[in-house]
Amino acid sequence: MKFWLSLLPLSVFSSTAFAYTQQDLVHLSASDYWHTLGHYQPGLTGSFTSLVDSPSFFVSPQGKDDPLAELNATVEGFEREAKQPDSSPSDQSLSCRYPARFHWLKQQLHTDWPVAVCPEQTLWKQALNPKGLTLVFPTAFMNSPSSMFGHTLLRVDAKDQNRNRELVAFAINFAATPESNDNAFLYAAKGLFGNYPGTFSVMPYYRKVREYNDLESRDIWEYALNLDEEEVQQVLRHLWEMNGVEFDYYFIDENCSYQLLALLEAGREGLDLTSGFDYQAIPSDTVKVLRENGLIEIPEYRASFGTRLMHYAEQLDDQQLLAARAAMTGQYPTEGSLSERAAILEMAYEWLNFEFYDQALARKDTAPQLQKLLIARSKLDTSSPFSEPVRPAMSPDEGHNSSRLGLGYRYSNHDADQALLEWRVAYHDLLDNAGGYIPGAQISFFDLQLGVDQNGDVDLNQLYLLDAMSLAPDYRVFDSLSWNIRAGYDRQPDTTGLTGRYFMQGGYGKSWGDANRLHAYALMSSELNYFDAQGENLSLGLGMESGLVWQADEEHKLALSAQGLYQWDAMRWRTESQASWHWALSQQLGLRTEVTYQQWQRDELSSTLRFFVYL
Repeated sequence: MKFWLSLLPLSVFSSTAFAYTQQDLVHLSASDYWHTLGHYQPGLTGSFTSLVDSPSFFVSPQGKDDPLAELNATVEGFEREAKQPDSSPSDQSLSCRYPARFHWLKQQLHTDWPVAVCPEQTLWKQALNPKGLTLVFPTAFMNSPSSMFGHTLLRVDAKDQNRNRELVAFAINFAATPESNDNAFLYAAKGLFGNYPGTFSVMPYYRKVREYNDLESRDIWEYALNLDEEEVQQVLRHLWEMNGVEFDYYFIDENCSYQLLALLEAGREGLDLTSGFDYQAIPSDTVKVLRENGLIEIPEYRASFGTRLMHYAEQLDDQQLLAARAAMTGQYPTEGSLSERAAILEMAYEWLNFEFYDQALARKDTAPQLQKLLIARSKLDTSSPFSEPVRPAMSPDEGHNSSRLGLGYRYSNHDADQALLEWRVAYHDLLDNAGGYIPGAQISFFDLQLGVDQNGDVDLNQLYLLDAMSLAPDYRVFDSLSWNIRAGYDRQPDTTGLTGRYFMQGGYGKSWGDANRLHAYALMSSELNYFDAQGENLSLGLGMESGLVWQADEEHKLALSAQGLYQWDAMRWRTESQASWHWALSQQLGLRTEVTYQQWQRDELSSTLRFFVYL
């Protein structure tokens, strides 16, 4: 009797002709794919914890921290249902709630578990009619903390779908669910520290295109994924398991892009997409991982509302633009060629439609005018005179990597010269190689610089938690605001040397020119300093910041900047001027030199030469 009892753990879950043993389950619970289905992450001592924060996701009460307990409970439930099948189909059965687990375990354990009838899941799949998946990358949106680095989502491509029917497909999105009364500062702070729940959702794709392409004027890149139909089905089975499941949402690492990679890993056993994103998951970097794994090829480009409008405006002269502006108020053109009048009416329609979204114009006033413009245009029997926007030379996955390591040397006319070591967690500054990034936009997150002098003394020269700048130039059809925000720690010239300060700085203003070639900016600026170079606890500065950025060619970029802030407590100006040159040696290598003049308690002239590697 004792002998048979000792064998019981080996066969407790093997009702199907003793097809598997407990040892088989132990082996499966340690497999990478089971960890993928449970979103388990390894700990420092060999333990595992799931990123899922919803207790309802786990079959076992210990399932969040014990992959084996979760597997045992899952298999036991499937076995129980196989022995006592439900005569009335219900999506509440375990095999209906966990179709990806059921499908994989049935294959791995070679069981004859009957396939359950799941009415709701069947209707859901029929509505999706899936054949393939496409990764969708809307470019960065500088006015939203959660989208400053871009965003990714998935489109479910139907079996009868073509390019003209893509908008009626369904999209899979993962996003934070913020509290309705949180302001932008709280939204950013909570998002950084994982204080929002993140969930998956499925919605019509046209809603996301309208949100990103139209309302936010973000270009969209669409990457068809190299997954076969069975792999797509398994991804969707796992998505069904994620219904109502919550994760802690972090803007930097466990964000939309990371969770979509984790979802895609469920489609193919052995696919490893997330292991390289322990500390950050920048959307453009996650797209590169898909390319490195052979899952994507050349993307499709969907120009934003703003991109199309700017491209159309470039094809009209000033008089035609004035005529288009007049047509927006009902003064339709009566002179000129058929093609010219068509161009004016089309431009008027696009322009008014853009302002309807951008300025939130009243629908009751705008919609009738848009309809009248369409009717007037339809009476002109000629094709559109406008060409379509040209696809950018580089897609987001072809740009430089987002992290940056720097080595350099700093010369100072007063202070000790230093060897420099730099590390930037993310993402891009105005002088970095612009290919694949938004022109005129800068987002540097956790930008650290250490200096070591000849005596071996180490100084923290700077730690910028955030250094963001949006320089969208005014254009013939746009009235854009430019802004910047900078917060962290650096050192400023004092009478005794360089003294550290903690600060926050921000400004609003205007930019002019072409962000792809030559543009200038001027911002009204203010800053708040704590323990600043004057030795005071708190000081306020007000003034101006201006600059010029020139993309000389594909490899060389030059910039001039100047800043003057009047410190009210000390009754003196703090000024800084800088000239910079960046040479893109390759997509992932750069050389930069800067000359900086600072004045606060005393003058300081310094120059730096730095070599960058983008990682």
